[in-house]
Amino acid sequence: MAEARVEFGYSMPTPPNYKTIGIFSRPRKTAVAEVVPELLEWLKAHGAAAMYDGETACCLNGEVVGTPRQQIVEQADLLLVLGGDGTILAAAREAAPHAVPILPINLGGLGFLTSFTREELYPALEDALAGRAAISERVMLRVERVQGDKVLTPQRVLNDAVLHKGAQGRMIEMELHIDGGFVCRYRADGLIVATPTGSTAYSMSAGGPIVHPAVASIQITPICPHTLSDRPVVVNDSSRIELRFVSDGTDSVFLTMDGQIGVPMQEGDRVRITRAAEPLKLIHPPNKSYFEILRNKLKWGEA
Repeated sequence: MAEARVEFGYSMPTPPNYKTIGIFSRPRKTAVAEVVPELLEWLKAHGAAAMYDGETACCLNGEVVGTPRQQIVEQADLLLVLGGDGTILAAAREAAPHAVPILPINLGGLGFLTSFTREELYPALEDALAGRAAISERVMLRVERVQGDKVLTPQRVLNDAVLHKGAQGRMIEMELHIDGGFVCRYRADGLIVATPTGSTAYSMSAGGPIVHPAVASIQITPICPHTLSDRPVVVNDSSRIELRFVSDGTDSVFLTMDGQIGVPMQEGDRVRITRAAEPLKLIHPPNKSYFEILRNKLKWGEA
């Protein structure tokens, strides 16, 4: 079997051997119900076993029970994700620690990460099973809420971690420390710490730069800062980042990870962010460059 091509400056340690295909789906999506029955037949005809989660099982006729996602990523050789970028973000947290490549099929909206269309599903699967898939490794972040000497709610994120204000209208004060050294204090609505993959998400909306996935970096972007000279900062992804918020006891502050996991912060808590040990392996269209995908998604050059 031919070795999978790897782009964006990373290497694949071993040739792929995709015998068991896991399937994660977006909940309650009509298009999933249209795709999955034929997909399962196609996989069976091509000699691949299929495992699917509860969301996928709900799209099948009869009382079919899905497999827990954690069990799927422990046994699957390839993970097929049907949905949008939100589905990918959730799948990445499960798949990355097990080095399971993700093949994303866009059944959602904009879809920066789900770069294959529904029409490209079977050609993409054929390429993957034949070892012709183009794979990039995307840096993920390890995010920890630290309370005294205790590490609470550790998570991996693919896009970003955001420290932000709660329901009240006023800004919050935050301190940024990098590699143990004080950088500055922000007064803003929040602060975004993003990967290159996440640079096209919330960080971009807040005025941060778009960063190519091969650039070993972390972006730190303030949200609506009080001081206009507080600009986004790009640091090496080997940096150890720590965020602290300054409170008078009346502020509500939250830590939100990948826009999906929210944790209320208590006075004295810190947020520690480092590069995760395991990257995400993401399959992308072999004939589409990163900039072509970016141009199409952002409608660059269109009237």
